[in-house]
Amino acid sequence: MTSLFINRYRRESIRRKGFDYSLPGSYYFTICTDNREHLFGKIMPSFDPGNNVLSKVMVLNEAGKIVADCWKDLPDHYENIRLDAFVVMPDHVHGIIIIENPIDEKKHHGLPEFIRALKSFSSRRIAKAMKTPDMKVWQTDYYERLINSHEDLEKTRNYIIQNPNNWGNKHNKHDL
Repeated sequence: MTSLFINRYRRESIRRKGFDYSLPGSYYFTICTDNREHLFGKIMPSFDPGNNVLSKVMVLNEAGKIVADCWKDLPDHYENIRLDAFVVMPDHVHGIIIIENPIDEKKHHGLPEFIRALKSFSSRRIAKAMKTPDMKVWQTDYYERLINSHEDLEKTRNYIIQNPNNWGNKHNKHDL
């Protein structure tokens, strides 16, 4: 009977084998909603009359505000992180987490723990607010990469900040 389930429900990790995700550094991530559902609000046109520019802004609904609040709360639960750029989009979030673990023999939390916390804290609060206890908010996996330089950090921050403006463009994945 047990052989029936071998390799059936276990998924391969998309994390880099052997890499320590608790090492100090800046990490970019993207987490998508389950089935890419537009759960967090919508992109709306916005006009800046001072600069005569039409742009797009993300208007958060209650679920989107919960995700943003849970993001801001992470440092209250983990002393070894700093939050950098972050954006909530209709069906995903992008962010940068800076890990400041001292290099010593002690075990420290790393990126997977911070992503798990953001997903679980926000999922519980969204399910409660929407009165849907079995609601699945997030996809199981997430995209991540280590930011390698100051130039890479600036480029990634700009990508995150401009993400609402790029909504609907064909290149709008995690293509930095």
